[in-house]
Amino acid sequence: MKVEMDLSKHIDSAHQTFSDWKKVPFQDRQKLLLKLAEVLEKNKEKYAKIITTEMHKPISQSTAEIEKSAGMIKFYAQAENVLKPEEIKTEFNVSEVHYEALGVILGVMPWNFPFWQVLRFAVPAILAGNVIVLKHASICFGSGDEIESAFAEAGFPKYIFQNLRIGHNEIKEILENPLVRGVSLTGSEKAGSEVASMAGKNIKKSILELGGSDAFIVLEDSDFEKAAKDGPLAKLSNTGQICNAAKRFIIHEKIEKDFLPLFIEEYNSFQPADPFKMETKLSKMARPDLADELENQYKKALKNGAEVILALERISESEFRPGIISVKEGNPILQEELFGPLAILMIGKNDEEILKLANDIPFGLGNSLWTKDKKRAQFFIENLESGTVSINKATSSDTRLPFGGAKSSGYGVELSLHAVKEFTQVKTVVGNI
Repeated sequence: MKVEMDLSKHIDSAHQTFSDWKKVPFQDRQKLLLKLAEVLEKNKEKYAKIITTEMHKPISQSTAEIEKSAGMIKFYAQAENVLKPEEIKTEFNVSEVHYEALGVILGVMPWNFPFWQVLRFAVPAILAGNVIVLKHASICFGSGDEIESAFAEAGFPKYIFQNLRIGHNEIKEILENPLVRGVSLTGSEKAGSEVASMAGKNIKKSILELGGSDAFIVLEDSDFEKAAKDGPLAKLSNTGQICNAAKRFIIHEKIEKDFLPLFIEEYNSFQPADPFKMETKLSKMARPDLADELENQYKKALKNGAEVILALERISESEFRPGIISVKEGNPILQEELFGPLAILMIGKNDEEILKLANDIPFGLGNSLWTKDKKRAQFFIENLESGTVSINKATSSDTRLPFGGAKSSGYGVELSLHAVKEFTQVKTVVGNI
């Protein structure tokens, strides 16, 4: 439930905490992060049930989300201090680069990974000396409250992390507050454009992760049997509601007849069931309106020439039997993100055509390439327009590696040690003493 609140009061409290927190040594911040990871591990069953209740993720996947979040926090709790002043050799006897925390940072986060998305943004920012105010998705306010409580239980200072039960209309007021120095948003292209415009107008740093339409490219020299086995999970995990899920399966024409039956057989093993049962692999979508949108996109694709391989069958207001459509170049559905249990199949005759199909979209989050040939792999690595290229594996985020998009998939980096510097001010110190 949304609660009316005095936003300036919350921001003032956060800024007061920042004044002290930025002076806390890096290693002492890490000790608190280690305790935060322990809190998540201790309460993972409770948190997983909240996630599944709020947005219907299968309980095994909700539990895995908490475990992954705890692992990410441990990574930062044990990481090298990349914020130490860097010495640069010049003709001056003092020549350094310093990294200083910015202050209060706003997070605008989605419902599809209610803990992971929030924590992967907040943890490196807090480690850098910043403090966080969160605007979570409205269906996940409970998750936001639990994250705030987890920081408190771990012993972090009060107001280091605040979950604000607010709507989108309040984002403007927050970004207009001079004490708020940046914003990170994970969401739709439209939401990202609006928030980035507000941030830019107020000269605030912004980081955007805006989803994608990732290609899952299978060449004829690959272990295509493994690709056919792994592909459905890459698409249908979290009921297909993942930004970097495999969404377009681009298959070399020489293996189409061998690949497709294997792929369909595995794809059909994902059928909607009770999300609270551990064996469930597919559940309902997060909200009925999101199911409406996916169904309309499906009809639009068919109207523009797509062919049904497996029908997308709606069996309740939020549930589908997952579908596959064959789509040719030029179908307008390729310019949209399909966020749900509907996959696109495309066929290419050679590497150049497959590359063109992969790149000919507005998005550029990640791509998966399957081949045994290093030279062919290098061709795609150098020419795919995306933030990540995964080789002979499904695309997934890895705490140790930078995660971010190209083109309309956004800008800025989450995860890895690079993320620790995202919400810092680079200060040059130079001269003679």
